[in-house]
Amino acid sequence: MSTSHDGLPEDANGPADEEAPYELFQRWFEEASSSELNDPNAMALATAGADGLPDVRMVLLKHHDSRGFVFFTNTTSVKGRELAENMQASGVLHWKSLRRQVRFRGPVESVTPEESDAYFASRARDSRIGAWASRQSSPLAARKLLEDAVEAETRRFEGQEVPRPAYWTGYRIRPVYLEFWSDRPFRLHDRVVFTRMSSQGPWEQGRLHP
Repeated sequence: MSTSHDGLPEDANGPADEEAPYELFQRWFEEASSSELNDPNAMALATAGADGLPDVRMVLLKHHDSRGFVFFTNTTSVKGRELAENMQASGVLHWKSLRRQVRFRGPVESVTPEESDAYFASRARDSRIGAWASRQSSPLAARKLLEDAVEAETRRFEGQEVPRPAYWTGYRIRPVYLEFWSDRPFRLHDRVVFTRMSSQGPWEQGRLHP
């Protein structure tokens, strides 16, 4: 199959290899990691609770493979509560330096405790302490209250490892839709999509009008 200079298939209609969208994402992600000034893994994450009203915010994509796209958060945060009500989400990464973006959506699953432990342990110590001190998304009467909580947790864990709080975990979006968008002159952009009926089904690929 022939491809364009950015790796998009020229003939993009029909069944796709199981690994095709993930191999393309990995290639684009590696290029973005070399060209983006800040946070090539910055991802806009959209969730919606039982009321159906969507929320979107920036998070960091921390892992990706053929199982999906992983981020971590406090389960008591707004996104955590919304995911508890509706385990579906969508994400988009935009790389201005490459004039590309990737968006995806699908059901969400919790990662294993071992995956959450491993990533939490890799974080800076102050970030781990912050996870204990912050009651994410709850009202904060004054900044000093948060700073006092950080000091208290710093003293509590002095001289020992900072464990992962039970309420801090990871989520994996298992995509059923993946779209690769590449800028083209005169807004005649290139859009290649991979779709499937379930998060374990076979991929079909196609192209959309810009």
